[in-house]
Amino acid sequence: MNTEQQIGFDKVKEMWIQLAVSSYAKEKIAGTVPFTDEKELLHQLKETTDAREMIDKLGNPPLQDVTELREILHAAARGDCLTPYQLERVEKVLVVVERLKQYLARGKQFGNPLAYYDENLDEREELREEIVMQIRNEAVDDRASKVLFDLRTKITAMKEAMKQKADQLIRSNKDLMADSYHTLRNGRICVPVKKEYRFRIPGSVIDKSATGNTVFIEPASVSKLFEELQLLQVEEENEVYRILYTLSSLVADALPAMEENMRMIEKLDFIFSKGKLSIDLDCSAPAINLERRIVLKGARHPLIDRTVNVPLNFEMGEKERGIVITGPNTGGKTVAIKTVMINCYMAQCGLHAPCTEADICMNSNYLSDIGDGQDLSENLSTFSAHIKNVLAILAESSPDSFVIMDELGSGTDPAEGMGIAVAILTELLKSGANFLVTTHYPQIKDFASKNENIVNARMTFDKETLRPTYRMVIGEAGESCAFYIAERLGMPGYMLESAAKATYGEDTAKGYHFGKGQELKKNSAPRITKMKKAGVNANLSTLYNIGDSVMVYPEKKIGIVCETVNDKGTLRVQVAGRKFWINHKRVKLHVKAEELYPEDYDFSIIFDSVEERKIRHDMQRKYTEEVIVTKE
Repeated sequence: MNTEQQIGFDKVKEMWIQLAVSSYAKEKIAGTVPFTDEKELLHQLKETTDAREMIDKLGNPPLQDVTELREILHAAARGDCLTPYQLERVEKVLVVVERLKQYLARGKQFGNPLAYYDENLDEREELREEIVMQIRNEAVDDRASKVLFDLRTKITAMKEAMKQKADQLIRSNKDLMADSYHTLRNGRICVPVKKEYRFRIPGSVIDKSATGNTVFIEPASVSKLFEELQLLQVEEENEVYRILYTLSSLVADALPAMEENMRMIEKLDFIFSKGKLSIDLDCSAPAINLERRIVLKGARHPLIDRTVNVPLNFEMGEKERGIVITGPNTGGKTVAIKTVMINCYMAQCGLHAPCTEADICMNSNYLSDIGDGQDLSENLSTFSAHIKNVLAILAESSPDSFVIMDELGSGTDPAEGMGIAVAILTELLKSGANFLVTTHYPQIKDFASKNENIVNARMTFDKETLRPTYRMVIGEAGESCAFYIAERLGMPGYMLESAAKATYGEDTAKGYHFGKGQELKKNSAPRITKMKKAGVNANLSTLYNIGDSVMVYPEKKIGIVCETVNDKGTLRVQVAGRKFWINHKRVKLHVKAEELYPEDYDFSIIFDSVEERKIRHDMQRKYTEEVIVTKE
């Protein structure tokens, strides 16, 4: 059984996960189960209450996913050189730490216990300022150090000097150039020289054009400057690495504080996600008891739209162990038992309950049997799956369990199903568990009314509007109203009378008085069109015989039938020594074969060549390797 899925808590978890920021909190939410330690549960509920109060007063806290930072800190601990991107991630988390600390500090004016978590946060202001001063836009800033600034200034001046040298050479040798601008090839500044003048310009050929008419030469004067530029770039790279290693070392020194910051951010993210969920679902803080008492006022199922949801008032005291709920179909029985369980389940997970007031007992486990549970892969029928699930529930139920079962004893013969339902209730009573069950069996209502530990309840129904009111009345048994609903929806009286006799017998059925109603109308249904049988064209083969002279349309040419009409309605005709297939509708009989040829005439004389007739004659009297090829 999957109780979370059956009562809808898996969907609530999905909503809850969306309210968390960090991967840690999302994983913790996904693995949340009811707490069985009273002290821990009360602590979790207090955190949820404190988180909601702080959000109500100060808004949502500044939080961030720090999963990536954990990998960065591991790299720093190994002595790796962090990249500018990684250092900026460290700086951004430190900004979050600073803002979160300020957020929590403001909460102290309200005496909120969560506010004092700020003492566990260390914003490491010196480290953050060093990163801000030296890293910008995922790169080491020019002014990170005086040495780096001087080197980059010289590099810029050197690149400009190289461009000027190249441009000066182009201006003084215009006739030799293929273009009037210098270009960059393979990282070198080159001038475009016509192929025939390549030896007139001193320097190294770096590249050539696609046509080969232009060569790109790095002038000797520019080459000399390029060598100086490379030396400056090596010095620049060394200075950049020195700065990055220094900052990486500072991050490594701050490792204990950063790990504590991450731990607190993830912890607060989980706590505040509970407060956000409480606000989104308009929940309230439940009271917790160990006396097997459940009291809910204005309870709602969190997955049902509040504009159509009817709040449920529910109470189960210390004396009664079970409640049997009856009422019409679509009357809200299943929703009611799901609502009670999910309120208790959420409360025991440390969350606020979606109701206006709640006093909920702790349960050792939550067990449910809702839906048909049919499993085709295991070849289980609805009833088989139901009984299998019920037996598993009975095996796990104890005095501290909470059990809900929908449509108890359904899926089989009504008489036998009723007996099984009574046996299940008896066993649940023996276990001492709290339980809620729904049923249609009147015998179960009688069984509950005679047992002091079970109480009947019903879901009310408006007979005028044929709509359920979704309100539960504890202490009264309900009726299914099936006959009444069927009559209001137009079922003829004779059908209702037949149903009453089949259900309650002749004598009891006389007490029912149904209106005549309208006769059952039959709607017209599409007619089935039968496929034409193959025998429809069976007589086509007798239309023409081999040797018949026919007129072929639209060409109006005379031909002779080689093969009669097949089941597709085509025949083979020879026209002017050429054989081809044609639809019988394009052919008209000209002269029958019997009028043209004597009886037993050999038509191979007409249809076969002399060579083919000779080969066929040889085949009939001896073995031969000759082959007759039939031309279409």
